Amino acid sequence: QVQFVESGGGLVEPGGSLRLSCVASGFTFSSYAMSWYRQAPGKEREKVATITSLRRTVYADSVKGRFIISRDNAKNTMYLQMSSLKPEDTAVYYCYVLGLTALWGQGTQVTVSS
Repeated sequence: QVQFVESGGGLVEPGGSLRLSCVASGFTFSSYAMSWYRQAPGKEREKVATITSLRRTVYADSVKGRFIISRDNAKNTMYLQMSSLKPEDTAVYYCYVLGLTALWGQGTQVTVSS
């Protein structure tokens, strides 16, 4: 059973930083590309960043230069280092695997506010 557990969210002031973690289980983590998504209140879920099994990365324009996606295959864990946070980054952040069908995790809430 494919599962994801996201953590690391919280309340941070504009310009601050957070590091999100996603622990995945139920599949061969190292073989699959993984993505971070986010969903703000009243908005569609959007893809934020992707990291392939070869560690190639792709970012949404809205976070390029501020967020860094990474992975530790030995720990079945993916990370999202977020810097220079803006109020518009406020959302619930989720991780997901590309190429498999799975339930979404509970996500982790990120709130950027002064």
